[in-house]
Amino acid sequence: MKAGELKFDLINTYLKLLNSLSAESKRELISKLSDSLKGSKKDNPGAIKKLFGAFESTQSAEQIISDLKQTRTFTRNTEKL
Repeated sequence: MKAGELKFDLINTYLKLLNSLSAESKRELISKLSDSLKGSKKDNPGAIKKLFGAFESTQSAEQIISDLKQTRTFTRNTEKL
């Protein structure tokens, strides 16, 4: 199955589901879809910068490592043969 065929199958599946909705529900759905398309055109150049960065903490690296080691729990149960 090609990607285009899969896309049309998905669209047809959604249309079958939407046929059972009332006219008012369909209008509300159209309104929300239109709003989502309007919002998707916005470019936010600063958004990518929020996805990366250094971890900030007042603790030293040694304190963080110590805290992590202390909070580890081992629940490995070995069975006797």
